[in-house]
Amino acid sequence: MLSEPRSGRLAAWGNALLAGFVSPDDAVLAVVGEDAVHRVEGLPGESGPVGLTLALGRLRGLGVTGLRLALPVPGHPLGLSGPPEFNARALDAQEAVVCHGAGHGLVPEVSEAGPAGDVHVEVVWHCLPVREAPPADVPSLGEAERELAEALRDATAVLSRLDVAGSGPVAEAAIDAYRARAERGREVLAPGYPPRAVRVLELAQRVGLLVSLALENGHGGAVSSGEMAARSEALRPVERTARRATVAAYNAVVEERERGER
Repeated sequence: MLSEPRSGRLAAWGNALLAGFVSPDDAVLAVVGEDAVHRVEGLPGESGPVGLTLALGRLRGLGVTGLRLALPVPGHPLGLSGPPEFNARALDAQEAVVCHGAGHGLVPEVSEAGPAGDVHVEVVWHCLPVREAPPADVPSLGEAERELAEALRDATAVLSRLDVAGSGPVAEAAIDAYRARAERGREVLAPGYPPRAVRVLELAQRVGLLVSLALENGHGGAVSSGEMAARSEALRPVERTARRATVAAYNAVVEERERGER
């Protein structure tokens, strides 16, 4: 979770566009980021792939009023609502966008070409039917914030006892890079998101960083099989909680709109 999922960028900036906070050009520029090009395939009414600008406009015309993020992994279909075909594609990519207001979803397929240092990245979003139902296992922002604080506290205690917290020059460099990126004032989420969503996402990203550092540092100070098992048990729920909080943050504007319509 050290980098923003492409589906997160599409959900955030697509929501900002649908709400009128940004122009189509600005939204697409933010979604594409450093990639070469993004296209959408399988869009109703289109015989072939189309650009993001046209696709977002077409989705609005089809009744889409918001976009949700899904970050599923095996055994945890986070943010999905079916049917099985869409869930399988999303699980394979470990991310997807689920439309609110119409039964469509988007799953990215990423391809790379070119020599090292000059890699050309293209993304094709496959538009598929989805079931219009509540997404699986997505907490509210308040729940996500509380869960993150509790999971981080519990995991830190276990990892500290086992001496497996991220340490050493590689971990320090990663933390320094994260702080430098944050200090450059990078925009978190997109215009129109509530401050609490930004706060929750930033905390989820920091928690994800700690989990990644712990995983990348081998077994750390854990030398027995029992200690390694305890370490794994400590990290698993923390990673799950960070993913749930990430999805809650990206989906915040859609959830707020839904509550207001009830």
